[in-house]
Amino acid sequence: MVTNVMVVGVGGQGSLLASKLLGHVVMTKGYDVKVSEVHGMSQRGGSVVTYVRFGEKVYSPVIDKGEADYIISFETLEAARYLEFLKPGGRVIVNAQEIDPMPVITGAATYPEGLLDKMKETGAQVDAMDALDIACEAGSPKATNIVLMGRFSKYFDGITEEEWMKSLEACVPAKFLELNKKAFQLGRDN
Repeated sequence: MVTNVMVVGVGGQGSLLASKLLGHVVMTKGYDVKVSEVHGMSQRGGSVVTYVRFGEKVYSPVIDKGEADYIISFETLEAARYLEFLKPGGRVIVNAQEIDPMPVITGAATYPEGLLDKMKETGAQVDAMDALDIACEAGSPKATNIVLMGRFSKYFDGITEEEWMKSLEACVPAKFLELNKKAFQLGRDN
């Protein structure tokens, strides 16, 4: 069996670090792991998607529509944008933050209302939290990605908190480690 996880967000939010962390922790558990980075216009605040697939044997890094077990989204509209990739009964872990895309900024469009409720209406299991506020509590808004990974970690009984922390130590520069450990713990506990 293969587990499919999509990490989606806006450029600069740390989706690549989140994917690296997930890939590392499942690799230490002996899984075959494939990670595929699909960049949008990340340098301009565009959509960024990363696929992480792991299991006994994984042949392709790509996740097709209707195959994702989990979507970890750093922003509400990005979760809605990729919802069609979620399999029936799949789970969305989403930062309830709303970042205006360029059409909204220029006045050509308005930010859609009620997205969390609309996602729930599709049957998706939506786990929404204010990860940005929690990251600020940990010490930096840049730790939003790690807060969401802490929340995501609650859904994996086979990976201990200690194993997640060891992977954080392997993936995060030492000078940011304590901040990220705190952010992970707050995300897990909230």
